[in-house]
Amino acid sequence: MKRPLTVMLVAAEASGDDRGAGLARALKRRLGDGVRLVGVGGARMAEEGVASPFDIADISILGLVDALLSYPRIRRRVADTAALAAREKPDVAVLIDSWGFTLRVAHALRAQDPDLKLVKYVGPQVWATRPGRTKTLAQAVDHLLTIHSFDAPLFEAEGLATTFVGNAALNIDFSGADPARLRSAIGVAPDDQVLLVVPGSRPSEIRRMMPVFEDAVNRLKAERPDLAIVIPAAPTVADAIKAQVAGWPHRVHVVEGEGAKLDAMKAASFALACSGTVTLELALAGCPMVVGYRLDALTAFIALRFLLRTPYITLFNIAAQAFVAPELLQDDCNGEALAREARLRLDDPAMRARQVAAQYAALDKMGRGGPDPSEAAAKAVLDVVGAGA
Repeated sequence: MKRPLTVMLVAAEASGDDRGAGLARALKRRLGDGVRLVGVGGARMAEEGVASPFDIADISILGLVDALLSYPRIRRRVADTAALAAREKPDVAVLIDSWGFTLRVAHALRAQDPDLKLVKYVGPQVWATRPGRTKTLAQAVDHLLTIHSFDAPLFEAEGLATTFVGNAALNIDFSGADPARLRSAIGVAPDDQVLLVVPGSRPSEIRRMMPVFEDAVNRLKAERPDLAIVIPAAPTVADAIKAQVAGWPHRVHVVEGEGAKLDAMKAASFALACSGTVTLELALAGCPMVVGYRLDALTAFIALRFLLRTPYITLFNIAAQAFVAPELLQDDCNGEALAREARLRLDDPAMRARQVAAQYAALDKMGRGGPDPSEAAAKAVLDVVGAGA
């Protein structure tokens, strides 16, 4: 009996877990019992049969200070991942997003088995910061699957074979989302306003962003007590979010699961959003937003002063080359400023509509509604190992 193709998938945070789950489904659709999946991931990948040896919340970090404090733990998890590969002997390893962790994993796997094919799924944003990473990645892996059409020339110039597969966040199916179901579940009338708070999927983001969002919510609730507050919680941080909102003076509805998240995004009047992939999801849902972000002071100083090469941090703002959604960073990301931006739009339906239209136009530039990125990624992975159909 022919040995099934063994594919190792490695994701270190919620967005990578989503991409890994989509890739796992696409590989199973193509190969059925002819593929065996192993690796590191979260709840979504676990549903597709990828049993992770540890909780990826351990390695979902961002910023220099967090990275330094977490370095011993990261080294252990890299070693655990390499040990998993040594036991399972994959034919190919797909390392998803999470630059710092997956680069270390790539080096460990290459040292352990020079013949193992390594595929990076989502490249570093070298067009925004640190262009030297193109060469670093080219020396570490065999192939790159990129979610941006403009990435390929940058990496191919360093000799790295690159395939544009598209961004799975632009292909989320909202057809089954039901805003009325969400409103009914939380006891909100059809014409009541719903404010979505999306604090991120990393523990460090929850620590930094939740107090700021709480301040904004308190200011808005003081003016409009009937405003419903909903937080869709990523599995990696759901417990931390619940613990924080338990002390808030106003009722907050924390919803979990992909279906509830999509319902909430369609039901929302406006969102306070932590920068990240979720901003694309909100834009797809037709939800206007203000984007906020806070890093530790050292990382922010270095990044904003020396590394960032674009005035925007939100992907659809970058595509539009305009602040379609307002962005508030560091000290500017405070409760007063977030509440002000929310208030302007909650009070002005026409302003919300203009922002939604501009968000859609930016998403169209990025390839909204294109072919399924997970299927394209699966084909590319199989081509790398000579198993393409």
